[in-house]
Amino acid sequence: MSRSLPSALTFPNPVNDYAARSTAGLVILLAVVAILVNSPVVYALLALGFLLRVMAGPRFSPFGQLSVRVIAPKIWRKSKLVPGPPKRFAQTIGLVFSGTALLLSLLGVGSAAQIVVGLLIVAAGLEFVFGLCLGCVAFGFLQRRGIIPETVCEACNNLSLRTPAAT
Repeated sequence: MSRSLPSALTFPNPVNDYAARSTAGLVILLAVVAILVNSPVVYALLALGFLLRVMAGPRFSPFGQLSVRVIAPKIWRKSKLVPGPPKRFAQTIGLVFSGTALLLSLLGVGSAAQIVVGLLIVAAGLEFVFGLCLGCVAFGFLQRRGIIPETVCEACNNLSLRTPAAT
């Protein structure tokens, strides 16, 4: 008997790249606040957002909901569908970075937490401004090396499996 995740805990596939970029912009804002305030509470909020997005994409994430429902359709007014698994991988990396910052902050090493979040800002900035997802690049590298099986994301290598972007 196999167990499957409840449908509420699934990551969307495909993902609107403009919604993902919008979420990255919101992450930048919260990350800057985290660096300025340098408080475990703000680092925890940052990490919680990543955790919610890793678990279920935008479904439970306030930033994800704002991006999907408001920013992408009303500000960007564009849709570009991209495979979901690399975006989930990128969110997982964000969770590792923000969780590390939270742990460092709790251990009293706030300056190290600020540096880690600064690196997160760089990655989120590349995503927001240029659409360059470093986590997605790492996912592709690991997939080409056979560390991530091709079956995890067949659409990543086969453009014919991708859903055309909504107009």
